[in-house]
Amino acid sequence: MLQKEFPALDAISTKNLNSMPEILELKKLLQSLAMLDAIMSTEWDERFYSFNSQWDENEQMGSMRNGCGDDFSVLFNQAGCFVKGFDHESAMSSWSTDDQLPWPDLLKGLPPEFLAASKEPAFSMDSISFCIWKLHSANFWGKGDFEFADDDDPDGSEYLLEIFDCNPETYRVFAQEYYEVDLDVATITKLYNHLPLTDELVKEVNPEVSLKQLEKDIAEIGYPCVNAT
Repeated sequence: MLQKEFPALDAISTKNLNSMPEILELKKLLQSLAMLDAIMSTEWDERFYSFNSQWDENEQMGSMRNGCGDDFSVLFNQAGCFVKGFDHESAMSSWSTDDQLPWPDLLKGLPPEFLAASKEPAFSMDSISFCIWKLHSANFWGKGDFEFADDDDPDGSEYLLEIFDCNPETYRVFAQEYYEVDLDVATITKLYNHLPLTDELVKEVNPEVSLKQLEKDIAEIGYPCVNAT
């Protein structure tokens, strides 16, 4: 089980959205994370990260499940990007209320373009501690008009969004702790940069897996690759 650690004070969180990646950059990052996890583990249930490039018409969805009750879901649609996160131990967790309701005003100011996402059953909106969003037409990431709980990481966003820093070293540390494998940062960087998958690149990540084995995952994730042999 991964230990919960808190990043530096300038880390991405709902209190500090200035370092959030742009929408396209975030989409590519989530595809890269899902592809890395698919190569690291052939068992879907053992993966942290996933990405569905054909979630719905004109929609894609990235997600994380850590097996300890925490998760995030990231929806990409024609309007922009909607992110729902859940740290079940956080002070602002909906699990801390009798009716599993979101923290007061957590979704206040949500653009109507994301209203359907906020009611999507697959996102388990009764299990929520933070929510952020960005319209393509906006210059910045937004969040609800609410008061934070009095805590260092009140909604768990620092903890859960650390991977959004787009730094390959962050995934290296994760893989070392979770998969107990010390990947080469240069190899991770290749996938972060969306270099097309080849058998050689796959085996740099995991010598026990072939490109052919990953055909279904590659298609679902939408990651670029050469023809499998």
